[in-house]
Amino acid sequence: MTTTPAPPTAPPKPTWDPRRVETPFPWLRPTIRIRLTLLYGGMFLIAGIMLLSIIYLLAAQALNTGAEPLFKIVSGTDIKVASDNCPAVNAGNQTLTEFNASISACIDHQRQAALDNLLSRSLLALLGLAIIAFAFGYAMAGRVLAPLGRITRTARAVAGSDLSRRIELDGPDDELKELADTFDDMLERLQRAFTAQQRFVGNASHELRTPLAINRTLLEVHLSDPAAPAELQQLGKTLLATNERSEQLVEGLLLLARSDNQIVERKPVDLAEVASRAVDQVRAEADAKGVEIRVKCPPAVVPGNGVLLERIALNLVQNAVRYNAPQDGWVEVTTQVQHGQAVLVVSNTGPVVPAYEIDNLFEPFRRLRTERTGSDKGVGLGLSIARSVARAHGGHIVAQPREGGGLVMRVTLPI
Repeated sequence: MTTTPAPPTAPPKPTWDPRRVETPFPWLRPTIRIRLTLLYGGMFLIAGIMLLSIIYLLAAQALNTGAEPLFKIVSGTDIKVASDNCPAVNAGNQTLTEFNASISACIDHQRQAALDNLLSRSLLALLGLAIIAFAFGYAMAGRVLAPLGRITRTARAVAGSDLSRRIELDGPDDELKELADTFDDMLERLQRAFTAQQRFVGNASHELRTPLAINRTLLEVHLSDPAAPAELQQLGKTLLATNERSEQLVEGLLLLARSDNQIVERKPVDLAEVASRAVDQVRAEADAKGVEIRVKCPPAVVPGNGVLLERIALNLVQNAVRYNAPQDGWVEVTTQVQHGQAVLVVSNTGPVVPAYEIDNLFEPFRRLRTERTGSDKGVGLGLSIARSVARAHGGHIVAQPREGGGLVMRVTLPI
Protein backbone atom coordinates (compact mmCIF):
# COMPACT_ATOMS: atom_id res chain seq x y z
CA MET A 1 0.00 0.00 0.00
CA THR A 2 1.44 3.32 -1.06
CA THR A 3 1.25 6.32 1.20
CA THR A 4 0.49 9.77 -0.10
CA PRO A 5 3.28 12.20 0.76
CA ALA A 6 2.26 14.99 3.02
CA PRO A 7 1.86 18.36 1.37
CA PRO A 8 4.82 20.71 1.88
CA THR A 9 4.47 22.98 4.81
CA ALA A 10 4.39 26.70 4.35
CA PRO A 11 7.71 28.49 4.88
CA PRO A 12 8.09 30.12 8.26
CA LYS A 13 7.10 33.72 8.50
CA PRO A 14 9.96 36.17 8.77
CA THR A 15 10.55 37.45 12.25
CA TRP A 16 11.70 40.85 10.94
CA ASP A 17 9.36 43.19 9.15
CA PRO A 18 11.29 45.46 6.76
CA ARG A 19 8.53 48.04 6.88
CA ARG A 20 8.97 50.99 9.19
CA VAL A 21 7.26 50.51 12.53
CA GLU A 22 4.58 53.13 13.00
CA THR A 23 3.80 54.53 16.41
CA PRO A 24 0.23 54.02 17.68
CA PHE A 25 -0.28 57.80 17.91
CA PRO A 26 1.73 59.43 15.09
CA TRP A 27 0.26 62.86 15.83
CA LEU A 28 2.01 62.77 19.22
CA ARG A 29 5.44 62.48 17.59
CA PRO A 30 7.59 65.54 18.51
CA THR A 31 8.05 66.76 14.95
CA ILE A 32 9.73 70.00 13.98
CA ARG A 33 6.37 71.47 12.98
CA ILE A 34 4.86 70.77 16.40
CA ARG A 35 7.95 72.02 18.24
CA LEU A 36 8.10 75.25 16.23
CA THR A 37 4.35 75.73 16.66
CA LEU A 38 4.60 75.34 20.43
CA LEU A 39 7.74 77.49 20.61
CA TYR A 40 6.54 80.48 18.62
CA GLY A 41 2.96 80.15 19.86
CA GLY A 42 4.23 80.24 23.43
CA MET A 43 6.47 83.21 22.67
CA PHE A 44 3.54 85.10 21.15
CA LEU A 45 1.36 84.26 24.15
CA ILE A 46 3.99 85.41 26.65
CA ALA A 47 4.65 88.62 24.69
CA GLY A 48 0.90 89.32 24.53
CA ILE A 49 0.47 88.81 28.29
CA MET A 50 3.40 91.11 29.04
CA LEU A 51 2.08 93.77 26.66
CA LEU A 52 -1.41 93.62 28.16
CA SER A 53 0.03 93.88 31.66
CA ILE A 54 2.09 96.93 30.76
CA ILE A 55 -0.84 98.62 29.05
CA TYR A 56 -3.03 97.88 32.07
CA LEU A 57 -0.52 99.49 34.42
CA LEU A 58 -0.11 102.51 32.16
CA ALA A 59 -3.88 102.91 31.82
CA ALA A 60 -4.32 102.71 35.59
CA GLN A 61 -1.66 105.39 36.03
CA ALA A 62 -3.36 107.57 33.42
CA LEU A 63 -6.71 107.20 35.14
CA ASN A 64 -5.17 108.17 38.45
CA THR A 65 -3.68 111.25 36.84
CA GLY A 66 -6.97 112.14 35.19
CA ALA A 67 -8.91 111.68 38.47
CA GLU A 68 -7.04 114.43 40.29
CA PRO A 69 -9.38 117.39 41.22
CA LEU A 70 -9.06 120.34 38.95
CA PHE A 71 -9.83 122.96 41.64
CA LYS A 72 -10.59 123.36 45.32
CA ILE A 73 -12.53 125.90 47.39
CA VAL A 74 -10.16 128.04 49.46
CA SER A 75 -12.72 130.27 51.27
CA GLY A 76 -16.08 129.55 52.77
CA THR A 77 -17.73 132.98 53.10
CA ASP A 78 -16.61 134.68 49.96
CA ILE A 79 -16.12 131.62 47.72
CA LYS A 80 -12.89 131.67 45.79
CA VAL A 81 -11.55 128.89 43.53
CA ALA A 82 -7.86 128.01 43.05
CA SER A 83 -6.31 125.29 40.81
CA ASP A 84 -2.77 124.16 39.99
CA ASN A 85 -3.85 122.01 37.03
CA CYS A 86 -6.19 124.64 35.57
CA PRO A 87 -4.74 128.15 36.00
CA ALA A 88 -7.64 129.68 34.03
CA VAL A 89 -10.03 129.37 36.98
CA ASN A 90 -7.69 131.40 39.22
CA ALA A 91 -8.63 134.61 37.44
CA GLY A 92 -11.13 136.69 39.41
CA ASN A 93 -14.31 138.50 38.31
CA GLN A 94 -15.42 135.60 35.99
CA THR A 95 -18.99 135.06 35.04
CA LEU A 96 -20.55 131.64 35.51
CA THR A 97 -20.38 130.95 31.77
CA GLU A 98 -16.67 131.83 31.58
CA PHE A 99 -15.96 129.69 34.65
CA ASN A 100 -17.72 126.62 33.19
CA ALA A 101 -15.90 127.08 29.86
CA SER A 102 -12.53 127.19 31.66
CA ILE A 103 -13.38 124.02 33.57
CA SER A 104 -14.37 122.18 30.35
CA ALA A 105 -11.20 123.27 28.59
CA CYS A 106 -9.06 122.09 31.49
CA ILE A 107 -10.80 118.70 31.55
CA ASP A 108 -10.23 118.20 27.80
CA HIS A 109 -6.59 119.22 28.13
CA GLN A 110 -5.98 116.86 31.03
CA ARG A 111 -7.66 113.95 29.21
CA GLN A 112 -5.57 114.55 26.08
CA ALA A 113 -2.36 114.73 28.12
CA ALA A 114 -3.20 111.40 29.81
CA LEU A 115 -3.88 109.75 26.42
CA ASP A 116 -0.66 111.10 24.92
CA ASN A 117 1.29 109.86 27.92
CA LEU A 118 -0.33 106.41 27.61
CA LEU A 119 0.43 106.23 23.87
CA SER A 120 4.09 107.22 24.21
CA ARG A 121 4.74 104.76 27.03
CA SER A 122 2.89 101.99 25.18
CA LEU A 123 5.08 102.55 22.11
CA LEU A 124 8.22 102.38 24.24
CA ALA A 125 6.97 99.17 25.86
CA LEU A 126 6.16 97.67 22.44
CA LEU A 127 9.62 98.56 21.15
CA GLY A 128 11.29 96.96 24.15
CA LEU A 129 9.19 93.80 23.83
CA ALA A 130 9.94 93.62 20.09
CA ILE A 131 13.69 93.74 20.75
CA ILE A 132 13.40 91.06 23.42
CA ALA A 133 11.19 88.90 21.17
CA PHE A 134 13.60 89.12 18.22
CA ALA A 135 16.60 88.31 20.40
CA PHE A 136 14.83 85.38 22.04
CA GLY A 137 13.51 84.15 18.68
CA TYR A 138 16.99 84.35 17.14
CA ALA A 139 18.42 82.32 20.01
CA MET A 140 15.64 79.74 19.81
CA ALA A 141 15.90 79.47 16.02
CA GLY A 142 19.64 78.85 16.36
CA ARG A 143 18.96 76.15 18.92
CA VAL A 144 16.35 74.48 16.72
CA LEU A 145 18.49 74.70 13.57
CA ALA A 146 21.71 73.55 15.27
CA PRO A 147 21.26 69.98 13.92
CA LEU A 148 21.15 71.38 10.38
CA GLY A 149 24.53 73.02 10.97
CA ARG A 150 25.88 69.70 12.14
CA ILE A 151 24.52 67.99 9.03
CA THR A 152 26.06 70.71 6.82
CA ARG A 153 29.48 70.39 8.44
CA THR A 154 29.42 66.63 7.98
CA ALA A 155 28.37 67.00 4.34
CA ARG A 156 31.23 69.47 3.80
CA ALA A 157 33.68 66.99 5.33
CA VAL A 158 32.30 64.23 3.12
CA ALA A 159 32.75 66.48 0.07
CA GLY A 160 36.43 66.49 1.00
CA SER A 161 36.49 62.68 0.49
CA ASP A 162 36.22 61.84 4.18
CA LEU A 163 33.49 59.24 3.79
CA SER A 164 34.13 57.87 7.27
CA ARG A 165 32.39 60.84 8.90
CA ARG A 166 28.91 60.30 10.34
CA ILE A 167 26.39 62.70 11.84
CA GLU A 168 25.07 60.40 14.60
CA LEU A 169 22.50 62.98 15.64
CA ASP A 170 20.88 62.45 19.01
CA GLY A 171 17.74 64.06 20.37
CA PRO A 172 14.01 63.70 19.73
CA ASP A 173 12.79 61.52 16.89
CA ASP A 174 11.81 64.38 14.58
CA GLU A 175 12.34 65.23 10.91
CA LEU A 176 15.92 66.39 11.46
CA LYS A 177 16.94 63.15 13.16
CA GLU A 178 15.26 61.19 10.39
CA LEU A 179 17.20 63.24 7.82
CA ALA A 180 20.47 62.69 9.70
CA ASP A 181 19.87 58.93 9.95
CA THR A 182 19.05 58.74 6.24
CA PHE A 183 22.20 60.72 5.45
CA ASP A 184 24.28 58.34 7.59
CA ASP A 185 22.82 55.33 5.76
CA MET A 186 23.63 56.95 2.42
CA LEU A 187 27.21 57.64 3.54
CA GLU A 188 27.58 54.03 4.63
CA ARG A 189 26.51 52.79 1.21
CA LEU A 190 28.74 55.34 -0.55
CA GLN A 191 31.73 54.30 1.52
CA ARG A 192 31.17 50.66 0.66
CA ALA A 193 30.79 51.54 -3.02
CA PHE A 194 33.96 53.64 -3.10
CA THR A 195 35.91 50.99 -1.22
CA ALA A 196 34.74 48.36 -3.68
CA GLN A 197 35.65 50.63 -6.58
CA GLN A 198 39.16 51.26 -5.25
CA ARG A 199 39.63 47.55 -4.64
CA PHE A 200 38.43 46.78 -8.17
CA VAL A 201 40.73 49.42 -9.70
CA GLY A 202 43.70 48.06 -7.79
CA ASN A 203 42.99 44.45 -8.74
CA ALA A 204 42.22 45.29 -12.36
CA SER A 205 45.36 47.39 -12.75
CA HIS A 206 47.45 44.58 -11.30
CA GLU A 207 45.86 42.00 -13.57
CA LEU A 208 46.38 44.22 -16.62
CA ARG A 209 49.90 45.29 -15.77
CA THR A 210 51.23 41.75 -15.36
CA PRO A 211 50.50 40.40 -18.89
CA LEU A 212 51.58 43.69 -20.47
CA ALA A 213 54.88 43.56 -18.60
CA ILE A 214 55.39 39.93 -19.69
CA ASN A 215 54.63 40.82 -23.31
CA ARG A 216 57.09 43.72 -23.20
CA THR A 217 59.83 41.48 -21.77
CA LEU A 218 59.28 38.77 -24.39
CA LEU A 219 59.29 41.31 -27.22
CA GLU A 220 62.47 42.94 -25.96
CA VAL A 221 64.16 39.54 -25.72
CA HIS A 222 63.21 38.66 -29.30
CA LEU A 223 64.26 42.08 -30.58
CA SER A 224 67.67 41.65 -28.94
CA ASP A 225 68.36 38.58 -31.08
CA PRO A 226 70.64 39.71 -33.93
CA ALA A 227 69.80 36.61 -36.00
CA ALA A 228 66.09 37.47 -36.21
CA PRO A 229 64.81 38.29 -39.73
CA ALA A 230 64.11 41.92 -40.61
CA GLU A 231 60.37 41.26 -40.99
CA LEU A 232 60.26 39.80 -37.49
CA GLN A 233 62.24 42.75 -36.13
CA GLN A 234 59.74 45.20 -37.68
CA LEU A 235 56.79 43.21 -36.37
CA GLY A 236 58.33 43.12 -32.90
CA LYS A 237 58.84 46.90 -32.90
CA THR A 238 55.21 47.43 -33.93
CA LEU A 239 53.97 45.09 -31.21
CA LEU A 240 56.25 46.75 -28.66
CA ALA A 241 54.85 50.18 -29.53
CA THR A 242 51.31 48.82 -29.25
CA ASN A 243 52.14 47.22 -25.91
CA GLU A 244 53.64 50.49 -24.65
CA ARG A 245 50.49 52.33 -25.68
CA SER A 246 48.38 49.81 -23.77
CA GLU A 247 50.55 50.30 -20.67
CA GLN A 248 50.09 54.06 -20.92
CA LEU A 249 46.36 53.55 -21.23
CA VAL A 250 46.22 51.38 -18.11
CA GLU A 251 48.34 53.84 -16.12
CA GLY A 252 46.18 56.72 -17.30
CA LEU A 253 42.93 54.98 -16.36
CA LEU A 254 44.33 54.09 -12.96
CA LEU A 255 45.48 57.66 -12.31
CA LEU A 256 42.15 59.05 -13.54
CA ALA A 257 40.25 56.78 -11.16
CA ARG A 258 42.47 57.72 -8.21
CA SER A 259 42.34 61.47 -8.87
CA ASP A 260 38.54 61.81 -8.95
CA ASN A 261 38.39 62.36 -5.17
CA GLN A 262 39.71 65.38 -3.33
CA ILE A 263 43.13 65.20 -1.73
CA VAL A 264 42.95 64.64 2.03
CA GLU A 265 46.67 64.78 2.91
CA ARG A 266 48.25 67.92 1.49
CA LYS A 267 51.75 69.35 1.65
CA PRO A 268 53.19 72.64 0.37
CA VAL A 269 54.09 72.28 -3.31
CA ASP A 270 55.76 74.97 -5.44
CA LEU A 271 54.18 75.12 -8.89
CA ALA A 272 57.40 76.65 -10.23
CA GLU A 273 59.37 73.55 -9.23
CA VAL A 274 56.66 71.27 -10.59
CA ALA A 275 56.65 73.09 -13.93
CA SER A 276 60.46 73.00 -14.16
CA ARG A 277 60.50 69.24 -13.63
CA ALA A 278 57.85 68.75 -16.29
CA VAL A 279 59.81 70.88 -18.75
CA ASP A 280 63.00 68.89 -18.06
CA GLN A 281 61.19 65.64 -18.87
CA VAL A 282 59.88 66.98 -22.18
CA ARG A 283 62.99 68.93 -23.21
CA ALA A 284 64.47 66.14 -25.36
CA GLU A 285 61.22 65.60 -27.27
CA ALA A 286 60.86 69.35 -27.82
CA ASP A 287 64.42 69.63 -29.15
CA ALA A 288 63.78 66.73 -31.51
CA LYS A 289 60.74 68.50 -32.94
CA GLY A 290 62.40 71.90 -33.02
CA VAL A 291 59.97 73.42 -30.46
CA GLU A 292 61.31 76.19 -28.26
CA ILE A 293 60.28 76.07 -24.59
CA ARG A 294 60.16 79.33 -22.63
CA VAL A 295 59.94 79.13 -18.87
CA LYS A 296 59.05 82.03 -16.56
CA CYS A 297 58.11 80.56 -13.20
CA PRO A 298 58.29 82.65 -10.03
CA PRO A 299 57.39 80.77 -6.81
CA ALA A 300 53.73 79.88 -6.32
CA VAL A 301 53.20 77.51 -3.38
CA VAL A 302 49.93 75.59 -3.02
CA PRO A 303 48.82 72.79 -0.67
CA GLY A 304 48.44 69.50 -2.48
CA ASN A 305 50.01 66.31 -3.76
CA GLY A 306 53.28 66.96 -5.58
CA VAL A 307 53.11 63.84 -7.77
CA LEU A 308 49.61 64.64 -9.05
CA LEU A 309 50.40 68.32 -9.59
CA GLU A 310 53.50 67.34 -11.55
CA ARG A 311 51.26 65.10 -13.66
CA ILE A 312 49.13 68.16 -14.55
CA ALA A 313 52.16 70.15 -15.70
CA LEU A 314 53.67 67.17 -17.54
CA ASN A 315 50.47 66.41 -19.45
CA LEU A 316 49.97 70.03 -20.46
CA VAL A 317 53.57 70.54 -21.58
CA GLN A 318 53.61 67.21 -23.45
CA ASN A 319 50.43 68.09 -25.32
CA ALA A 320 51.79 71.56 -26.09
CA VAL A 321 54.98 70.06 -27.57
CA ARG A 322 53.39 67.17 -29.45
CA TYR A 323 50.55 69.15 -31.02
CA ASN A 324 52.56 72.16 -32.11
CA ALA A 325 53.41 73.91 -35.34
CA PRO A 326 55.66 71.99 -37.74
CA GLN A 327 58.13 74.90 -37.89
CA ASP A 328 59.14 77.71 -35.55
CA GLY A 329 56.89 76.41 -32.80
CA TRP A 330 57.18 77.42 -29.19
CA VAL A 331 55.74 76.60 -25.76
CA GLU A 332 55.57 79.09 -22.91
CA VAL A 333 55.20 77.94 -19.30
CA THR A 334 54.50 80.53 -16.59
CA THR A 335 53.42 80.53 -12.95
CA GLN A 336 52.05 83.42 -10.92
CA VAL A 337 49.90 84.32 -7.94
CA GLN A 338 46.72 86.30 -8.62
CA HIS A 339 43.94 87.24 -6.22
CA GLY A 340 45.00 84.69 -3.62
CA GLN A 341 45.26 81.84 -6.13
CA ALA A 342 48.20 80.15 -7.83
CA VAL A 343 48.03 80.02 -11.63
CA LEU A 344 49.90 77.76 -14.04
CA VAL A 345 49.65 78.82 -17.70
CA VAL A 346 50.89 76.74 -20.64
CA SER A 347 50.64 78.45 -24.05
CA ASN A 348 51.72 77.02 -27.40
CA THR A 349 51.56 77.53 -31.12
CA GLY A 350 49.86 74.95 -33.28
CA PRO A 351 46.84 74.26 -35.43
CA VAL A 352 43.68 76.31 -35.03
CA VAL A 353 41.17 74.76 -32.62
CA PRO A 354 37.56 76.02 -32.90
CA ALA A 355 36.18 77.52 -29.70
CA TYR A 356 33.13 75.25 -29.76
CA GLU A 357 35.40 72.19 -29.66
CA ILE A 358 37.30 73.25 -26.52
CA ASP A 359 35.08 71.35 -24.06
CA ASN A 360 35.61 68.08 -25.95
CA LEU A 361 39.34 68.25 -25.26
CA PHE A 362 38.75 67.29 -21.61
CA GLU A 363 36.53 64.27 -22.32
CA PRO A 364 38.23 60.85 -22.07
CA PHE A 365 38.97 59.26 -25.47
CA ARG A 366 37.30 62.15 -27.30
CA ARG A 367 39.22 63.19 -30.41
CA LEU A 368 38.56 66.26 -32.48
CA ARG A 369 38.61 66.60 -36.21
CA THR A 370 41.86 68.53 -36.05
CA GLU A 371 45.55 67.72 -36.24
CA ARG A 372 45.87 68.34 -32.51
CA THR A 373 44.10 65.15 -31.56
CA GLY A 374 44.80 63.19 -34.67
CA SER A 375 48.19 61.96 -33.49
CA ASP A 376 48.76 58.45 -32.20
CA LYS A 377 51.26 59.55 -29.53
CA GLY A 378 48.71 59.82 -26.76
CA VAL A 379 45.90 57.75 -25.35
CA GLY A 380 43.34 60.53 -25.06
CA LEU A 381 43.45 60.82 -21.27
CA GLY A 382 46.01 63.57 -20.62
CA LEU A 383 43.64 66.53 -20.31
CA SER A 384 41.00 64.41 -18.55
CA ILE A 385 43.58 63.50 -15.91
CA ALA A 386 44.66 67.14 -15.62
CA ARG A 387 41.08 68.27 -15.04
CA SER A 388 40.42 65.53 -12.47
CA VAL A 389 43.61 66.37 -10.54
CA ALA A 390 42.79 70.10 -10.59
CA ARG A 391 39.30 69.42 -9.26
CA ALA A 392 40.70 67.11 -6.58
CA HIS A 393 42.79 70.08 -5.36
CA GLY A 394 39.79 72.42 -5.32
CA GLY A 395 40.85 74.22 -8.52
CA HIS A 396 39.90 74.22 -12.16
CA ILE A 397 41.46 74.23 -15.62
CA VAL A 398 40.37 76.35 -18.58
CA ALA A 399 41.42 76.14 -22.23
CA GLN A 400 41.27 79.04 -24.66
CA PRO A 401 42.22 79.08 -28.37
CA ARG A 402 45.14 81.35 -29.28
CA GLU A 403 44.84 83.85 -32.07
CA GLY A 404 46.75 82.35 -34.97
CA GLY A 405 46.57 78.77 -33.68
CA GLY A 406 47.37 76.80 -30.57
CA LEU A 407 45.91 76.89 -27.09
CA VAL A 408 46.31 78.62 -23.75
CA MET A 409 45.78 76.20 -20.85
CA ARG A 410 45.20 77.94 -17.51
CA VAL A 411 45.20 75.97 -14.23
CA THR A 412 44.00 77.83 -11.13
CA LEU A 413 44.56 76.35 -7.64
CA PRO A 414 43.71 77.77 -4.21
CA ILE A 415 46.63 78.77 -2.01
